[in-house]
Amino acid sequence: MCGIIGILGTDPVADRLLNGLKRLEYRGYDSAGICTVSDEALVRRRAEGKLDNLARELAADPLPGTIGIAHTRWATHGAPTTSNAHPHATGEVALVHNGIIENFKALRDGLQARGRTFESQTDTEVVAHLVSELVEAGTDPVEAVRTVLPRLHGAFALAILFRQHPDLLIGARLGSPLVVGYGEGETYLGSDALALAPLTQRISYLEEGDWVVLTREAVQVYDRDNNPVTRPIVVSGASSLTIDKGNHRHFMQKEIYEQPVVVAQTLKSYLRRLENQVAMPDMDFDLTAIHRVTIVACGTSFYAGMVAKYWFERFARIPVDLDVASEFRYRDPVLEPGGLALFISQSGETADTLAALRHCKANGQTIAVVVNVPTSSMAREADLLLPTHAGPEIGVASTKAFTCQLAVLAALAARFARVRGLMSAEDEAGIVEHLAEAPAGMNAALGHDEDIEAMAHLVAPARDVLYIGRGPDYPMALEGALKLKEISYIHAEGYAAGEMKHGPIALIDDKVPVIVLAPSGPLFDKTISNMQEVQARGGRVILISDAAGIAAAGEGCMATIEMPAVHPLIQPLVYAVPVQLLAYHVAVLKGTDVDQPRNLAKSVTVE
Repeated sequence: MCGIIGILGTDPVADRLLNGLKRLEYRGYDSAGICTVSDEALVRRRAEGKLDNLARELAADPLPGTIGIAHTRWATHGAPTTSNAHPHATGEVALVHNGIIENFKALRDGLQARGRTFESQTDTEVVAHLVSELVEAGTDPVEAVRTVLPRLHGAFALAILFRQHPDLLIGARLGSPLVVGYGEGETYLGSDALALAPLTQRISYLEEGDWVVLTREAVQVYDRDNNPVTRPIVVSGASSLTIDKGNHRHFMQKEIYEQPVVVAQTLKSYLRRLENQVAMPDMDFDLTAIHRVTIVACGTSFYAGMVAKYWFERFARIPVDLDVASEFRYRDPVLEPGGLALFISQSGETADTLAALRHCKANGQTIAVVVNVPTSSMAREADLLLPTHAGPEIGVASTKAFTCQLAVLAALAARFARVRGLMSAEDEAGIVEHLAEAPAGMNAALGHDEDIEAMAHLVAPARDVLYIGRGPDYPMALEGALKLKEISYIHAEGYAAGEMKHGPIALIDDKVPVIVLAPSGPLFDKTISNMQEVQARGGRVILISDAAGIAAAGEGCMATIEMPAVHPLIQPLVYAVPVQLLAYHVAVLKGTDVDQPRNLAKSVTVE
C-alpha cells in the first residue's frame, strides 16, 4: 500500500517529510517523491527504488518550503519509473494518491482532447489535471476539489498542494485511509497514525467520502455530500520512536522472534486465568442467535480463517463459509438472517476485504473483525472488534500478526462453544490452559532456529517446493508455501496431503523438496503414508513433527525439524514458527529483499 504524508508547517518540511516516508516503508513501495511550495513554485524531487535514492537527490539538491507532500508508491498503473513516481504536478497543482481511479482512461481521453499534456502513465495524473484545469480558469482551489471529487470512480486517498496558496493543503478519502494531524501552528495529513507519530499524537480519522481543507490554524472536514462535519480528535497512541530491528538482521526475523510475547499479550485480553474462562469484548448481540459464520480474508489472514473453520465447526458445531475477499462479492453469496460475517485483516484497510465487509453489512449480517490496527476502517465499522496486539508489523510477509490472529480465533471458537452449550466449564478451563501454553511452545520452536538455518541450503537451489499437511496442518502448508514464494521467489505450493495422489504427485522428482507437517495425533499415520508415497518416487522430504513423530517416521528424510509436543489446539501457532524460519533463512541465503520483497505491499488498497 502506498504511503502519504503532508505537512503544513512553520519551518522547512523536506527532512520531516522524508522521515515520515521512512516510517511508511513497511507498506512496500518501488519509488518515492516529495513536493513543496517555495516562492510560488512547486518544486519536486523523485526517485526510483528505495528512499536512499530520494535522500541522495535531496542532499544534492535540497528542497525549500514550509508546506509539502510526500509519497511512497507501489506501482499499479505504469512502471515504477521516476516519471510515474508521485507527487504528480501541473503548473498549478501537485498531489499524491493512494488507490486507483477506475475511470481514469475516459477522464484522460477527455483531458487530452482539451489539449492537456500528460507526463506519466499513471491514473493519478488525471486528478492533478482535472483540478488544475479549474484553477487555471480562475476557480477557487477548494471549489475546484469539490467539483472534481464526484467525477472520480474507484478508491483514493489524496493530498493536494497549490502553487499560489502556500497556506492550503486539501485531502480526501474514499476507500483508502487518511488521517488529519493537529500540531502547534501546524497541521498534517498521513496514511496512518504511525506516519504522524513524531509530529503529533492528536489526530482525526476521516470517514468514508470525507474531504478536508487544512490551513496552519484550522481544519474543516466535509462529508461526501459537502456538508461541514466534525470528526473527533483522538490520541493516536502510535509510538514516535523510530521502529528498528534491534539486534536482528531483518524486521521479519525480529517479528518472528516477538511472537511468544505478542501472542501472550493478545491472549491476556481474551483469557481470564483465575476463573479459567474465555472472555470476549462486550457485544450488542447474542452469540447464541448466530446460525452461520462467514469468514472473509486475503492471503495469510485467509489461512488463519481456514484454521478457524476447523475450530468453529469442531468445537462450536456451527457451519462456516470461507471466502477469499477478492472473490466474495462477485459470486453473490447467500447471506441468511442471523449470520455473523467475520473479517480478518492485519491492517484493517485491505480494499477487497473492506468492500466485502460493507456488502455483508448492507445485507444484514452482524460484523466481527479480527484486526491488528484498532483504529482502522474495518475496526470502526465492526459490531464486534477483536483486536490482536501484535504491534506494528514492518515486514511485508506477515508473521506475528498471523499467529495473533490464530490466538484470537481460537478464543472466539471456544467462546462460541461455551455459549452454545457444547463445552463444559471443565472443558473451557482446559482450553484456557492449552492456549496459555502457546507462547512457551512457540518459544521452544524458536530454539531450533539454528538447525533450520543449517538446512536452508537444501531448499534454496530448488525451483519448486511442495508443502503438505492434513486437518489444520493443511492451511499451515498453504501458509508455509506462501511465505517461501513471497520472500525467496521460489515457486511453492501447499496441498492437503491426501490430495497428492490426485495430481500433484506427478511433480515429484529428486529436485523437488517436500515439506511435510505431521505432528503426532489422529492424522499422523495417514500423513506419513502420503509422505512415504513421495519418498517412493524419489522425493526429498523435510519432516516437521514432534519427537515421537520423528522417531516413528523420520527415517529416509533428508532433514527433520523437531517441534515440542503440544495440544492439537495450539499446534497451528507452534508450527507457524518453523515454516516462517525456513522461508526466512532460504530468502537470506538467496540474497532477496526479505522485508520488502519485490512487487508486494503490506496492505493492498486496490481490488
